[in-house]
Amino acid sequence: MNKARKTLPAVSVAVVRADTVLLVKRARQPSQGLYAFPGGKVEPDETLEQAIARELLEETGLRATDYRRLREIHIDGRDDSHPVDYLLTVFGAVYAGGEAVASDDAETAAFYTLIEMAALPLAGSVFAVAEDLLAPGRNAGLLP
Repeated sequence: MNKARKTLPAVSVAVVRADTVLLVKRARQPSQGLYAFPGGKVEPDETLEQAIARELLEETGLRATDYRRLREIHIDGRDDSHPVDYLLTVFGAVYAGGEAVASDDAETAAFYTLIEMAALPLAGSVFAVAEDLLAPGRNAGLLP
C-alpha cells in the first residue's frame, strides 16, 4: 500500500517590468539549476501574500505591487528526490523599482524577455505563465 505524500503550500511570483519578467536561477532543490520565478515554502504563520512578499525580498531584494493569483500547480517532489510535494500558488505582480540582487537560494536574479527565456532551462510552467503575462494581446491585466 502506498502512503500518501505530504503536500506543503508554496508560492512564486512573476514580477513584470515592461516586456520582461523576473527570474532566478535556483541554487538548490527543488529545480536546482533551472530558471524560475522567485518563491518558496509558506511558513506556518504566514498568508500566501505575506510569504510571496518575503520570498521575493529574500531572493532578490525587490518589492512588487498589485499581487494577483494566477494559477495553482501541484509539484511532485519525487521529480527532484524531494521528500514532500508542493501546492504552488503562482502570483503575478508589478515591478516597484530597484535592482535585482541574487540572495538566499537564488544563484542569479534578472529580468528576461520571452525571446531570452526561450534559450534558458526553465522550471515547469514558467514560460507559459510568462507568455500569458508578456505576449502582445495576452496581457493578464498586470501592466498599468
